[in-house]
Amino acid sequence: MDGLAIFAQGVRKRFGAVEALRGLDLTVREGEIVGLLGPNGSGKTTFIRALAGLVRPEAGKVSVFGRAPGQAVAAGLIGYMTQAAALYGELTVEENLRFFCALQGRRDTERAISEALGTVDLEDRRRAIVSTLSGGMRTRVSLAAALLHEPRLLLLDEPTVGVDPLLRRDFWDHFRALAGRGVTILVSSHVMDEAARCDRLGLIRAGVVIAEGTAAELTARAGASDLESAFVRLAEASA
Repeated sequence: MDGLAIFAQGVRKRFGAVEALRGLDLTVREGEIVGLLGPNGSGKTTFIRALAGLVRPEAGKVSVFGRAPGQAVAAGLIGYMTQAAALYGELTVEENLRFFCALQGRRDTERAISEALGTVDLEDRRRAIVSTLSGGMRTRVSLAAALLHEPRLLLLDEPTVGVDPLLRRDFWDHFRALAGRGVTILVSSHVMDEAARCDRLGLIRAGVVIAEGTAAELTARAGASDLESAFVRLAEASA
């Protein structure tokens, strides 16, 4: 599996009566930006949590750079940005990032914080109390926290939900710059217009990836004029 950042085969996960993942297959090559696109409840977050070592599948194989997810996390290979900002609102931006540096065992704290804030264009808000920031700025702080330990794989779970179009464009500029430095990115979304920004897509429905390819390849395969129509047609064909 040389050159693969993510390998998933036959992954299954159940929560009580709900089968969140039903034999999911997906591969992501190093340095790619891959979008995992599908409606809410399709299994995107469950799969990302499995990659982050937070959920243990009942069946199937999952590896990150050839390692078990827990081993990849312990080695500092994975950065995970959750849907909700995992920050302490009463602390400043810098205090939050110092805390996460300590958790991750970073000794060069100043450099790590400065580089992360520079990446998300928030150096001037270093001493701002997080609770006073806009939702978009808190999202940028969350991204900075995920980047502190310089991960090789960045997992982004719905990173632009509630973000205005201009800030969404800025976020994708950040993601593309990171990919240019060799970081692999898996981003989940239900916003179809983000698809064109990804190198490749995995369309997910009911816990299964129903199709993979570029946006152009998927629309051509479905004989559709746009990705949303392609998703509907491919989902109907897979039912």
